[in-house]
Amino acid sequence: MKTYINKIALVGLISLLMMSVTNCKAVKNSNNKQKGAVIGATGGALLGAIIGNNIGKGGNGELGAVIGGVIGGGAGILIGNKMDKQAQRIEEEIPGAQVERVDDGIVITFDENSGVYFDTAKFNVNSASQTTLNKLAGVFAEYADTNILVVGHTDSVGSDDNNMTLSKNRAYSVTNYLTNKGLSNGRFTTNWYGESQPMHDNTTADGRAKNRRVNVAIVPNQTMIDNAQKQSGQN
Repeated sequence: MKTYINKIALVGLISLLMMSVTNCKAVKNSNNKQKGAVIGATGGALLGAIIGNNIGKGGNGELGAVIGGVIGGGAGILIGNKMDKQAQRIEEEIPGAQVERVDDGIVITFDENSGVYFDTAKFNVNSASQTTLNKLAGVFAEYADTNILVVGHTDSVGSDDNNMTLSKNRAYSVTNYLTNKGLSNGRFTTNWYGESQPMHDNTTADGRAKNRRVNVAIVPNQTMIDNAQKQSGQN
């Protein structure tokens, strides 16, 4: 699992990492429950993990405002611990998905090889994807104090306008499927970027397959933040 580490906190983070005793792959490679105590950064790393390195046109709003920043101090440790446990549960339930712990959040990347995918030029959730999303909905129900971002992307085949619409429809297909499983619509933000945010080489078949993706990001909601701050004695 990838890790995005703020270089200015690297020395302190290394010391804290040495104290980790958990078995979760997400935690061993990232250990964000410790990271939350030493890094007071923006949500830039999480945003990059969702949309890639090239910020361009598309979408229905500013994801950065939704994502927010990293919570520091004791509250950050408590939040990180909860998010580590949720990441571990997702890895257990959906072993084919790419699960990353980034900042105070979790980013899941689904492509044609990892559980949720769409037939060419289609946006309906097929039967194979339903199985994966059912498992994901169960984890979301178990960890209710989080908000969920769903972000759709396409490869570069086809026109810009068609790909923008396709990524929007695919993202909303995932959001609607999950809310129809009983999850609160208020927890979800849906966004889409068409072909404008590739994370792989669109000149190869493998790269295009990986760019036809939906990202799901999970971030603490205000209830989780408030509870963690109360428990830690922070204002």
